[in-house]
Amino acid sequence: MEFPKGKYAWMVKIGEKGQFVIPKEARDLFDLQPGNEILVLGDIKRGIAILPKELQSKYITKIFSDIDKGDK
Repeated sequence: MEFPKGKYAWMVKIGEKGQFVIPKEARDLFDLQPGNEILVLGDIKRGIAILPKELQSKYITKIFSDIDKGDK
């Protein structure tokens, strides 16, 4: 399957302890190193998103802004 430029998808398996390995291609692409912190967001309708620590502030601000717009 081909994806639009800059868009990626990987399949992973969840282990018995609920853990999964971020694929090497994704770790390389996003420069994720051992010891890095990531933020895992969950939305019942949209699913799970994983963000590197340096992008957390930007996306959390956007998410809360979008939520506020929907409340009006």
